[in-house]
Amino acid sequence: MAALLSSAGHLRALCPRLLPLLRPPAAAAAHPPAPASRNILYQMRFLTVVPQQEGSVKEEPISEIQNRRTWQFDWALNRLDNSVRKTGRIPKALLLKVFHEICKTGCPGSNQTLLFLRSCGALLPEVLLPERTELAHMIWDKMKELGAVYDTSHYNALLKVYLQNEHKFSPTEFLARMEEANVQPNRVTYQRLIAAYCNEGDIEGASKILGFMKSKDLPITEAVFSSLVKGHARSGDMKSAENILSVMRMAGVEPGPDTYLSLLNVYAEKGDVDSIKKTLEEVEKTEGYLMDRTLMQVIFSLAKAGYPQYIEDIKGRIKFERELIPDAMNLCLTLITHGFEDISFHILKSLGHLSRDNVDQGSFFLQHCVNRDMPVSKLKQFCNELKEAKMHSAPLLFILRCALETNRSALAMDVMKMMKEEGLPLRPHYSWPLLVGFQKEKNLKGIFEVLKVMHELGVDLDAETYTDYVFNNFADRETARAQMKENDCLFETVGFSVAEIRYEAAHGRLNNVLSLLSSASTPPIDIRQFRNSLIVGFKSSNDVHLWSKITELLYKDERYCLTPPGPTEAVGYFLYHLIDSMSDSEVQAKEERLRQYFHQLKKMNIVIPTTHCSGICRLLDSSQVPELIKDARLLSPKKSLSTDNIPENAKSDVSALEKKLEKRKAENQPITDVLKQLIHALCEEENMQKALEVKAKYEPDMVVGGYAALINLCCRHDNVEEAMNLKEKVFPKSSPVALDTGKYVALVEVLGKHGRLEDAINILTEMKEKDVPISDRTVASFFRILNAAAIRGEVETVNRLHETIVNLGLAETAVLHSPLITVHLEKDDMPAALEALINCYKKYGKILQLHNIYCRLIEKGDADLLQKVSDFISREYGDMMALYDLFFAFLQTGKYKEARKVIETPGFRAHSGRLQWFAKRCISNNQVETLEQLVELTQNLFECDRDEMYYYLLEMCENSGDWKKAEAVWTKIQEENVVPREKTLILLADILEKNGQVVPFEVPKVSYEDTRSLSASNVQERKIRMLCKKNNAKEAYNIFMKMQGENEFHYRSYDTLIKALLTQNCLEEAIKVKQIAETHIKGFTLNSAASSLLIISQVRRDYLKDAMTVLKEILDNGLLPTRPAVIALTQALAEKGDVKNLQALKDMLVDITKSIGISASLNANAIALAHTMNNDLDAAVEYIEPLLISGAQNPDQAVRHISYLLRKVSEEGLEPALEKFGVMAERLASQFGIYGPVTDLFLQYVSADRVDDARSLIQRYGALVEEKRTLETFMARSASKPGQAKKIETLLELIPEHLDMEFAYRYLMRCYEMDGDVASVKAVYEKIKAKNIQLHELSLKSLAAFLKKVGEPVPFTEPPETFKFYVEKWRKRRLEAS
Repeated sequence: MAALLSSAGHLRALCPRLLPLLRPPAAAAAHPPAPASRNILYQMRFLTVVPQQEGSVKEEPISEIQNRRTWQFDWALNRLDNSVRKTGRIPKALLLKVFHEICKTGCPGSNQTLLFLRSCGALLPEVLLPERTELAHMIWDKMKELGAVYDTSHYNALLKVYLQNEHKFSPTEFLARMEEANVQPNRVTYQRLIAAYCNEGDIEGASKILGFMKSKDLPITEAVFSSLVKGHARSGDMKSAENILSVMRMAGVEPGPDTYLSLLNVYAEKGDVDSIKKTLEEVEKTEGYLMDRTLMQVIFSLAKAGYPQYIEDIKGRIKFERELIPDAMNLCLTLITHGFEDISFHILKSLGHLSRDNVDQGSFFLQHCVNRDMPVSKLKQFCNELKEAKMHSAPLLFILRCALETNRSALAMDVMKMMKEEGLPLRPHYSWPLLVGFQKEKNLKGIFEVLKVMHELGVDLDAETYTDYVFNNFADRETARAQMKENDCLFETVGFSVAEIRYEAAHGRLNNVLSLLSSASTPPIDIRQFRNSLIVGFKSSNDVHLWSKITELLYKDERYCLTPPGPTEAVGYFLYHLIDSMSDSEVQAKEERLRQYFHQLKKMNIVIPTTHCSGICRLLDSSQVPELIKDARLLSPKKSLSTDNIPENAKSDVSALEKKLEKRKAENQPITDVLKQLIHALCEEENMQKALEVKAKYEPDMVVGGYAALINLCCRHDNVEEAMNLKEKVFPKSSPVALDTGKYVALVEVLGKHGRLEDAINILTEMKEKDVPISDRTVASFFRILNAAAIRGEVETVNRLHETIVNLGLAETAVLHSPLITVHLEKDDMPAALEALINCYKKYGKILQLHNIYCRLIEKGDADLLQKVSDFISREYGDMMALYDLFFAFLQTGKYKEARKVIETPGFRAHSGRLQWFAKRCISNNQVETLEQLVELTQNLFECDRDEMYYYLLEMCENSGDWKKAEAVWTKIQEENVVPREKTLILLADILEKNGQVVPFEVPKVSYEDTRSLSASNVQERKIRMLCKKNNAKEAYNIFMKMQGENEFHYRSYDTLIKALLTQNCLEEAIKVKQIAETHIKGFTLNSAASSLLIISQVRRDYLKDAMTVLKEILDNGLLPTRPAVIALTQALAEKGDVKNLQALKDMLVDITKSIGISASLNANAIALAHTMNNDLDAAVEYIEPLLISGAQNPDQAVRHISYLLRKVSEEGLEPALEKFGVMAERLASQFGIYGPVTDLFLQYVSADRVDDARSLIQRYGALVEEKRTLETFMARSASKPGQAKKIETLLELIPEHLDMEFAYRYLMRCYEMDGDVASVKAVYEKIKAKNIQLHELSLKSLAAFLKKVGEPVPFTEPPETFKFYVEKWRKRRLEAS
């Protein structure tokens, strides 16, 4: 949150309004309801939801349709949601693309239709109002044609679009259309029809509907009153408009932001700036303030009404801060769309102070200006002003990009000339869109003209330009060269020479390649620039002589090895990738030629490094040509050997050891070793009494290890006297011999527990003096000791132990300071708790227990202390980390008005984990009113998942069986324009159907087994396990709780139920079951899987400290956590910027990372991301760069990739960070030859659809294409979820000759299969056939299944075996290849 809230000034302004309300505990006044709907211009966030899981249905035909609907809706929602999250709007092109993709299925669902309709209003600020309405009508008609069923929510959505687009229509005719369609209007319908009448100033029409609503006892909400304000004003009766506020209060409805916005807008329409100022002053006196987005709407109204002279005064009241950027952007776009670009630019310049280093501002503005065909002179004016204001580093370059992307060739040429005049660099790829256009038109003259113009502008075109966009227009290279010379556009450059070599090699003409390479006119060219094309040429040729001559030339001609490490490595790298690019069958077919080739290279005295040779041998072995390996070894005589060291352990039980000990004693043989084993065995059995007896009997033969084990055993059994006696006897402070860390910690814990504080301090001092190693586990133990003392309320014990630990330097971590506050909270001494908090901050720079202190102070009504802690945080800490704690505390204590003022603080942003935690808490405690207030108050919260919030309300309704409240929730969902998920609709329908009510919408069909139909003979325990299996853990839990005292459960049943509850994030219920299990089954503990699920649940709720504790317990019990749990915890800590706990986590997992499949790169990426989230990019680079360098040199510490780091900074929009890490990646590639990071950067650009950036990177670092495994992994992951085909298409566009075509097209086809895109799947298959690519049986099996599923013929013989068979075959092949 700190990154979002730039100043604690908000909190200073907030507290004076909140704190006086706490002083007298008077009855709370009636709270105004939340606005019924958000203002038109800024209703941008109804799409912020996440997709649900796929479902299936019972009837086979419907099942296929419903499954497609589910994932298609999720896919569409994700595409549109991502756009809204990033920009606050939806581009028309994206909306149409998603719409057409959905239409291809021919089976639109109710949710899909609703989603598209609601996207046709204010979410399209770049589209003119009439065009929006036309788009909505087109979608309505097309969806109806495809069989969509419309209900009230769809008509209400269309009404909302009409209102947002200022579309004039007849409300009477609209109602008639609904009646004709047999759709009943509801309260939302009438509210919006009133708004339609009022927009035209038709009070009479509005009054008729208002009277009808009253006759039906429908509530009159703020939305109606807001409309009436506008209606009266537009009818010319301003006095009545102003009186509406008094009428509202008489009706018990308090005017809210929507009402004031309506009044301010009508003043703006009349240019009455004095009334605007007066109203704003009145609001500030009563409500405190109006949100800045409301003032932005007033600016838009003034602009539309023709009163731009008053805008500056309103703009001056807006605090343009970073959290307001999305709203300001959409205001700018809307103004441009309506022809007010100068006003828009004025608003844009108000954001100039928010610029970050190296981050351009105003790109969205320039792009929209280009789209609106603004004159070049105007564009240049804006560019100049943006550059002068230092808001944009390269505005002309950005306009050029926009012109090229939108095929505005004339504008592109004008801009390039302006760039040339201003001395700006011009790049070869600027010509590519122009060349592509002429290539499609088969216009050679146009291509020649582009080549001439680029040359005149001083641009030397590169190899990619000639290879991909010029040579393809001619029959062969000679023809291209001749015609280019004839048309005066043949320019002999390095790029042209590289392109010639690539072109000839790719077409298999190795004789021409040899000729070009041998030519004295060929300039110096690094082999990496044409290596992959050469590999393609080698594979298509059988001429061993040409292979050898070209390889010899590359090895001995210095022109083709321009960079270190030299020809030996360069040729070795070439040979390795040549073999790696060949399939098993190709290697086997060319075995004899490859043997001749290796022998020829040996004769030419060509040598390659041992590592490259070993790699080639492994590839040959996997291709089943072992006879060829000895020939390959001719190129390198070195071999590598490895040895294994396998430790052995042995255990003996107690009885056998006792007999052995007695026998040895009787035989007068040494008994030291056996005695030590016996003591340890007894300690493992926790048999303290017997262990002490053995010690006493054989004490002369006891060794140090045995005494140490006994000390630990006595500590565990609270035998403090015996433990200290043994310690002082064997390990006195004066002795140089020391106990291990765990034994010392155990002594400190038991001494503190029994009040022997001085002895505990002495033990800590001895630990320091004897330099006992302190690990993260030791620090955690110190915290446990301090916290236990705090819970016991022992202030002196906590303070003195803490002081000793810190002063001695035994540990220094924030968690150790927390008990200093906890002890006072346990004693309910709030002044002391607050003082301890302040002291912790002053001494250690940490704020701890703030949430608990806020809650306790609000409960006690201690306004003075609350003011003190708020002032302290505001003054010292600098951000508002307390806002969520304050918000939840006010909600919990019923102080809703104060909670509203907290959540309306500028910069307050949704945090799904915290909101979910509080909502679930309300549900479990049946706090209906509190949950309702939470949902209402978060209505305008930025990035709040509104569907999820309403789902929580419906869960409460389901628990209570309150169908009326559920019906009211449905009305609110429509009022707020929320697109509900299918799970929400299903839950609501279930509530209504159970109570005999009509469901007012199409219910999504989801297949499930009714677990209540289980036969009566099934026992309840089996029923619980079946419910858990069907993901209905909540019902299983309810049955379990009802059965308490009736039956004893098996261990497996407890374990199954706990895991199911944790899987569904029912943390409190799982803990309850665990406690019951522990009372019935001695020694019951969660296994690794359940404990890992517990960690994941805690991470979801932001309980990271608890998750770390659980992880430590797993490790202490000798278990291994699951990989997802470790990843979830690591990533959560990284996103919190918690570097210390990440380092602690790394130390805890150091010995087990390989066992649980965790890459070394994960923690390294996470720590670098944590530094980044703390705004310390230098620290991030300084941390991860050495690891990447050492990882390339030391396979045992292989940190080789930064894909997670790049993806997260890109998703967070941290462009400076992405640039910083990009520079680092390029430095590693250019200076160290480490290409993993730059490959990750390239793939991140591909993922983010930054094709130009990716293309530019591949030009500079062509060797990154050699990271074959990384590229294959990227394609495989892309093919694992829908909507990812574009990524693989981009790779095929950028580096086609460097990809394994079988893999690439297999994954591309899989993407289209997941998207349900039949046409694209068939097109890819035809392309595969045309390219003569042999698909694996698994791909053919998958394709056949897909085609049969969609009713298409299978154009090949389907492989006969099962999917499982071909999957295993594929895995075996990949394993052997690796």
